[in-house]
Amino acid sequence: MDFSHTAERISQKITSHGHSVEKSGIEAKLKRLVEEFGVPPAEAERTVLNEFAREYDIPGFQGSGGGGAGDQKALSLLANGEWVTVECKVVALTAAPSPSIAQTGIVADESAAVRFVVWSRANAPVLEEGKWYRLESAVVDQYKGMLNLKVHSGTTIREVSHEGTLKPTITPIKDLAPGVACIRGKVVQEWEATHDRILQSGMFADETGAIRFVIWKEEGRERLNPGGIYTIYYATVDDFNGRLSLTLNTATTVPEEGDIEVNTGNSLFEGAFVHLSPGSGLVRRCPVEGCNRVLSRQNYCPVHEIQPNYHYDLRIKGWLDNGEETREVLIQRGETEGLVGMSLDQAKELAENNPLGMDEVFLRFREALLGRYLSCRGREIDNRLLVSSCELLHYTPDQLADLLNRAGGSL
Repeated sequence: MDFSHTAERISQKITSHGHSVEKSGIEAKLKRLVEEFGVPPAEAERTVLNEFAREYDIPGFQGSGGGGAGDQKALSLLANGEWVTVECKVVALTAAPSPSIAQTGIVADESAAVRFVVWSRANAPVLEEGKWYRLESAVVDQYKGMLNLKVHSGTTIREVSHEGTLKPTITPIKDLAPGVACIRGKVVQEWEATHDRILQSGMFADETGAIRFVIWKEEGRERLNPGGIYTIYYATVDDFNGRLSLTLNTATTVPEEGDIEVNTGNSLFEGAFVHLSPGSGLVRRCPVEGCNRVLSRQNYCPVHEIQPNYHYDLRIKGWLDNGEETREVLIQRGETEGLVGMSLDQAKELAENNPLGMDEVFLRFREALLGRYLSCRGREIDNRLLVSSCELLHYTPDQLADLLNRAGGSL
């Protein structure tokens, strides 16, 4: 794209006020905005013009673009594609995922919070957590349904004083949308890590619903305690394939006292138990407070290494099939004992007194469950049913006779 004509216009306007600028420098600024940051040419022209106007203190230009002082907006009113001026507090900083990004994190004002990105080539001052800033000519864009505030070379940043404190609004889980949110609830499930970069994942619930959460390994990040009550400030709500999830690396988590009555879900799935997955039966769990991961056969925890003082647990992982679709089920100890007719103490005794050890418990579970029909109710996440209640289905002789008669009649 040829920027020479635009650079000439800007140069003439600045020169008319008694200042001289190199047209090659103007062209370089325009090219960077348009080609590297995707800024529309008209907005790029206004941004560069405003930048020189501020530099030489020329009245009449500031505010003529999309992000002037007169256009200051609350964060809750931001819209994709806008050039805006905002005053906001840096409430979280996270590790930059790429060398092209100098800083990233969350900014907030009294109305909302959004993620922000400072490009490395912007040569912007370093933002400090806990301080308020005025950002002029920042760009709003959208990624995976989430608004982001982008700081580029044309953005002016200055620290400002601000009276009062932010009072974040707690959002019920059922009302969450892509973006940044504050929630209060309970850690009701902890799942085994599926990636070596995951510190913890599981399910967080309140009275209105539940949502998957993940914490990525990062210096200073800590795990949440299963069963713990937390108020979580400024978590990132992501949308993937139509399903929402929480990323807590930007969040501040505050433990709370007491308990809450969480929504355990009410999805129902009935079908034949067709597969008992490895990791079912009698398992050993890590005893470190807040961990509770299932240990390997060598009593190894992927986080806390060898753990000789483990504790035992029972669970069922497997698949139900109703003839049309399948569903993975995860059943905890309480329901497991009733389904297989074996308590935790009985399972431990069986493992200790049998040559096959814990494998014998697995085989007994498989014998008790395979081919049986189950009715499971709980919360469904990503084709997995986290079971809160489950029972064996039994057919009465009258029902069997009716089925046989119907089959014979069709023949």
